[in-house]
Amino acid sequence: MVMQKNPYDSPDEVSQPNDTAAVPSDVVVVPPPSQRPSLWTDMRTSEDWWAIWCAAILLVVSFAAVWVSKPSDLAEQVAANETVKVSNPLKPYVAKPGSWKSTPVDAFYKTDADGAVSTTIPGTLGAYAIIGLLFALATQLRGKSAVAFLTAFPVVFALAVLAYVLAGQAVVKAYNLEYALWALLVGLIISNTIGTPAFLKPAAITEFYIKTGLVLLGAEVLMSRLLALGVPGIFVAWVVTPIVLVSTYIFGQKVLKMSSKSLNMVIAADMSVCGVSAAIATAAACKAKKEELSLAIGMSLSFTVVMMVVLPAIIKAVGMDEVLGGAWLGGTIDSTGAVAAAGAVLGDRGLEVAATVKMIQNILIGVTAFFVAIYWVTYVERDPSAPRPGLSEVWYRFPKFVLGFVAMSVLFSVLYTTLVGGPELVDAVIGGSTKTLRGWFFCLAFVSIGLETNFRQLMPYFKGGKPLILYVCGQTLNLCLTLFMAWLMFKVIFADMITEMVP
Repeated sequence: MVMQKNPYDSPDEVSQPNDTAAVPSDVVVVPPPSQRPSLWTDMRTSEDWWAIWCAAILLVVSFAAVWVSKPSDLAEQVAANETVKVSNPLKPYVAKPGSWKSTPVDAFYKTDADGAVSTTIPGTLGAYAIIGLLFALATQLRGKSAVAFLTAFPVVFALAVLAYVLAGQAVVKAYNLEYALWALLVGLIISNTIGTPAFLKPAAITEFYIKTGLVLLGAEVLMSRLLALGVPGIFVAWVVTPIVLVSTYIFGQKVLKMSSKSLNMVIAADMSVCGVSAAIATAAACKAKKEELSLAIGMSLSFTVVMMVVLPAIIKAVGMDEVLGGAWLGGTIDSTGAVAAAGAVLGDRGLEVAATVKMIQNILIGVTAFFVAIYWVTYVERDPSAPRPGLSEVWYRFPKFVLGFVAMSVLFSVLYTTLVGGPELVDAVIGGSTKTLRGWFFCLAFVSIGLETNFRQLMPYFKGGKPLILYVCGQTLNLCLTLFMAWLMFKVIFADMITEMVP
């Protein structure tokens, strides 16, 4: 029997007794309740909980730095409606490579409006040190080898730096080929040519990176901002999304007859909710294999690149209203960054609406994972001869890092609305350090996905082209329903209110 302390940890955490070596390492067998770790043990050792602890440490340190350096007369400035400037003293020590045209070295230097030249090298090294030391500590406290992690991490981080540099080239950037695509390609080239060296695997911890990044993302998903467009945005994001997700899953099972229900569900969530983030959370809830997750993410990134270029062009070609076009983009393009880039093509109003709808939709990451976990435990994997699983089984299967995502969203929403100068303080925390670190976590995750993915292992999942057909059909339904709902909400029912809010 394959034993695993936590069903959401990486496959390299699965311990295999000698008498079961024939069992594939990517198959997760959930242990019976009597063999499961206690909640306290789980909180000390599991990847999900440590993603929360690591993200919380980064947010607390960043907030403390901003708090102690805030202007002494902040309250007076706010009361007088003056322009308040709050900076994050950590900002110079957390950076990433920037844009360049002719030589990659320029990615590490930038010139401001006054002509002064600064470098991002200290900030890049700072991000390397922060993530490396934090994860080494977490690895050691989880009972694993910090030395093995620290041996491999410099190489994985260097590959992430390379991905950022490639994405920063002027022509590449003009086509919105983001770092995620390059990070994935860099890893894939290595894993499918020379093969991923064994010593790199302790630092190729995809889930740990991206779960930590998602918890940090929670601090950016502020409730006050999400509700800025009120009911119209909620209808576009929260009504269409579950309809598309459920319809796509049923289509895959009933029409395409897909053999892997977990692959079907991950693709449906990836395409209907918000791309990679939703795919990761859903994969944890339904115990999808890494190859299935890689396939879903690969298709998502590919279609995102196409949609972020084609959809704005279509909107402009047909003369669609900027607000309606923004709502359509926000509800259909998978990546939040791609939504912002595509919305910016339409204009400021299009960008505002697109970004807000997408952030409202991002809330469904946790909701989707929760209900998928319930469905999987109750119906997909239930033994007909066994009693119906209770709440304890759902809790055991639920991806705990989602709790961190929700908790950070609520906490920073409260800080944003209740503290004097809350908006400025929160923006300094996020913009000054944690948003950049989140980008590094995601980039490291994509590099790791590439390093762990072998095309030979992916080919069986493409049998008959069913995953591609599923994605195309689901996305077509998503485009049609989202456009209709956006038109109904933004141009018919709430047209007057939208005109006042987004003039």
